[in-house]
Amino acid sequence: MRDRVRTRVPVVVQTSGVRAGPARVLWVCAEAVVTCGVVILLLVVHQLWWTNQQARAEATEQVRALEREWEGSPDAWPEVRPEAGPEPAPEEPAAGEPSAAASPPVAGAPDDRSAPPAGSAAYAVLRIPRIGLTAPVARGIGKRSVLDRGYVGHYPRTAAPGRPGNFALAGHRNTHGEPFRYINRLRAGDEITVRTREREYVYRVDQVLPRTAPRDTGVIAPVPRSLVKPSYGYSSPGSYLTLTTCTPEFSSTYRLIVWAKLVRSE
Repeated sequence: MRDRVRTRVPVVVQTSGVRAGPARVLWVCAEAVVTCGVVILLLVVHQLWWTNQQARAEATEQVRALEREWEGSPDAWPEVRPEAGPEPAPEEPAAGEPSAAASPPVAGAPDDRSAPPAGSAAYAVLRIPRIGLTAPVARGIGKRSVLDRGYVGHYPRTAAPGRPGNFALAGHRNTHGEPFRYINRLRAGDEITVRTREREYVYRVDQVLPRTAPRDTGVIAPVPRSLVKPSYGYSSPGSYLTLTTCTPEFSSTYRLIVWAKLVRSE
């Protein structure tokens, strides 16, 4: 009887490890996918939301600082004569921003003796009522020093505000404050103001070039005219304002150009 009982003791076959293997692999894969999804989501939130919050806050504070300074210093900004020597190399642009490499110094551009000193902080305030934009303007179109701070960048060797020639500006269309997000909505007749310590200049939108190549340097020439689409632009000297940004949105494939003419100074 005892022998029969002993022979009936169940034997446990260890098959659970084999069955759990595929399930464990699927679980690990699922965890990896979820983790990657969360990381990507955080990166998107940072790029599309947080950089905008930071840049807009800094740009807004810079505008306030400029206006407080001007209110306390009514005297005109003395003329600045740039020192002789080569200009500092521009910073390497990132994808999606107007490229300094795409817009090298324009041959024949006049030396502007009233331009702000090299390496200066913001020196003007750009306002476009049509799209509710108020942004500081700084010299240069470097990524870290200007554009990523929510500023509008003044192309090197283009005219100063209100002066003969072409006052050419660049700005992000997406992320980092995206000041030029909606310049595609501008239409002929819309007013754009540029305030400096000396005075305020009023420009009126005249032409919009919806799309051109990044290396279309003619758009920021002293007399702006597209080299890619010559039907857009001008043929005689004047006091022009040019706004440039990337298009379509979230892409740096092409450039969107808005041109305006100076109508008065106050």
